[in-house]
Amino acid sequence: MFSASCHYGLQAMFYIASHSTEETNVDLNTIAHEQDIPKHFLSKILQLLVKNKLLISMKGPNGGFRLSRPADGITLIEIVEAIDGLDIFEQCGIGFRECDENDPCPIHTDYKRIRDHVRYLFETKTLEALTKDVLAGISLQK
Repeated sequence: MFSASCHYGLQAMFYIASHSTEETNVDLNTIAHEQDIPKHFLSKILQLLVKNKLLISMKGPNGGFRLSRPADGITLIEIVEAIDGLDIFEQCGIGFRECDENDPCPIHTDYKRIRDHVRYLFETKTLEALTKDVLAGISLQK
């Protein structure tokens, strides 16, 4: 459903939320290595997230990335919007250009329910909620 860039962006934001603080940044090499994401590809994604004001980038010996605001204030939908846009939640599941409520494709109704559920999930889940699940041992991080 989402692009590879979006998947990597979600993983990187989750990693940064788990490992950065207001005083501590996470460097690009660490994120790329720990999340097994190609470094140059990740660099472009992180700069996009900086441009969209989800991350702060710092240069120098203590440089790296950290969240631009607390993890409980960043939802997954914001990350998706910054990287892929929100059109994904309006597109046809089969890829038809003319598919809509008036002229539905064969899977329109079923796919719309799933798509709306995924959108709701991404609108309501914050980076903090995901981080808490990992710390509690409920979820994995990689």
